[in-house]
Amino acid sequence: MVETAPRIAVVGAGMAGLTCARDLARRGARVVVFDKGRGLGGRMATRRAEGGFQFDHGAQYLTARGDGFASLLARAETDGALARWPKDVDKPAYVGVPGMTGFAKYLSTGIDIHRATRIESIRRSDGRWLLEREGESDSFDRVVLALPAPQITEMLPDLTELHAPLAAVGMAPCLTLMVGLDGAVGMPFGHRRAPDAAISWIACDSDKPARPDATCIVAQASADWSVRHLELEKDAFAQKMLPMLADAIGAEVLRDPAYVSGHRWRYAFVSGPLGQPFVTDRSGTLFAGGDWCLGAKAEHAWESGKAMAEAVYAGL
Repeated sequence: MVETAPRIAVVGAGMAGLTCARDLARRGARVVVFDKGRGLGGRMATRRAEGGFQFDHGAQYLTARGDGFASLLARAETDGALARWPKDVDKPAYVGVPGMTGFAKYLSTGIDIHRATRIESIRRSDGRWLLEREGESDSFDRVVLALPAPQITEMLPDLTELHAPLAAVGMAPCLTLMVGLDGAVGMPFGHRRAPDAAISWIACDSDKPARPDATCIVAQASADWSVRHLELEKDAFAQKMLPMLADAIGAEVLRDPAYVSGHRWRYAFVSGPLGQPFVTDRSGTLFAGGDWCLGAKAEHAWESGKAMAEAVYAGL
């Protein structure tokens, strides 16, 4: 009798989830990824809108500290999934091609992914994990939750052994403004970081490699401003951010925007990491991780995903 290989579910198709699933799939494991979004990448996100507008409205670019992540980024550049931008940072920096989601699609190659699928509950049943979604259910031997720490707590209200470590994690929001302008516009800069300002980051996305010609501007508010305006409707905080953006780039530039939209990243930044690459339940069959385990950078999410894949595979 042939023994059936264990089934593994990964919930979340951001950097940590895709990295974990990719490593497990390469080792021959049976992996299924679920994500509530229609796209991939989590905060490696790209918004496209009518009029030829395109915005990287989440993570702005990727850098590496360690050799492992640096090698991955270099390979992705060679394969056409990443390109160098911006030029004025102290280490190689990359953006996805043709948008930040391009890198997420590169990582997802060959993985069984169910998009636009919200996992409504996870519970233990007959020694396995039962995942319920939209009137359907399926069981798995191992589950990896690659989600923001607060969302994991909400999903597992009865798994109290994880509540204390997850509650210790600090996360901060980020409100993002996207503005599309008809025709070429003279921007005073390609990008600007101003950590002490209400708008802490501004980028002209159309300056990035392999982008559309339309002028596309992304402005991200500071954590403090975002906290104070977090519960406003998206249109409301977008309209509050417009005059601040105009002060930074010039009122004439923003005189008649063709597209204006806001996006709320409720769990955008890690302000207090857990200090270890992942956590598990008592059975050692459910794993939770992400950037919130180790720090605020995409590389921290990648490190968490790699560590979870190693631990999951070792226990099979």
